[in-house]
Amino acid sequence: MCPFLGEFMGTLILILLGDGVVANVLLKQSKGENSGWIVITAGWGFAVMAGVYTSIAFGGPDAHLNPAVTVGFAALSGDWSKLSTYIPAQFLGAFVGAILVWLHYLPHWKETENPGLKLAVFSTGPAIRNTCTNFISEFIGTAVLIIGIAAIFSKAVSATGPVPGSGPFIVGFLIWSIGLSLGGPTGYAINPARDLGPRIANAILPIAGKGGSDWGYSWIPVVAPIAGALVAAFILKAIA
Repeated sequence: MCPFLGEFMGTLILILLGDGVVANVLLKQSKGENSGWIVITAGWGFAVMAGVYTSIAFGGPDAHLNPAVTVGFAALSGDWSKLSTYIPAQFLGAFVGAILVWLHYLPHWKETENPGLKLAVFSTGPAIRNTCTNFISEFIGTAVLIIGIAAIFSKAVSATGPVPGSGPFIVGFLIWSIGLSLGGPTGYAINPARDLGPRIANAILPIAGKGGSDWGYSWIPVVAPIAGALVAAFILKAIA
C-alpha cells in the first residue's frame, strides 16, 4: 500500500470532478451552464464517492482526502502519525486536480466575463460576508461530516460496519446532504485542501480575465473545518 499516492490520487479525482461540476454550471457556453445548485451538490457528492474509491484503489487505507478528516480521526484515535503523510498529499492532489479543471475548460474562461464566477470554480466564498457567521457555517458543516462518517462506520449502526464496498457510496450521500442543507451560506468547503489547493492554483494559473483570489477570506475554510473536526472528535470520544 502507498498511503501518499492513495491520498494524492483520491483528492485529485475529488477536485477534478468537484470543481469540474462547478465549472460546468458557472462557465459560459458550457453544456451545463445555469443548471443550478442541485447539480453542484450532487456532483460534489459523486466526486467524494469517486475520490474515496480511487484512493483505496491506489493504496490509501483510509481515503480521508481532507485534512479536517485526518485531524478529526487522529484526535479520536490518539494516533497523529498519519498527518505528515496524508495532509501534504491532499493539498498537492487538490492543486493538481484544479489545474486539470482549468485545462479541461480552457476555452470557457475567456468567454466568462465575471471574475467572481471563475474564482468560484476553484474555491468557496460567502453568500453574505460575515466573519463570525461564515466561520460558524464551516465549523458546523465539518462537525456534521465527521460525526456522520463516524456514524456510518459505527458498530452501533451495524455490528460489521457497512456492506463491503458501500461505505464510500454512503459517504457521498452524506456530502450531498450537507451541501443541500448547509451549503448555502459559504459553499461548504468543509475541507481545507479542497479550498486552499485550488485557490493557490487560481492565483498561479494564467486564467483569462481572472480577478483576485480573495485571500482575506481564505483562512476561514482552512481553520473552521479543523476546529469543527476537533470538536466533533471530542463529542464522539465523550459518548464512546
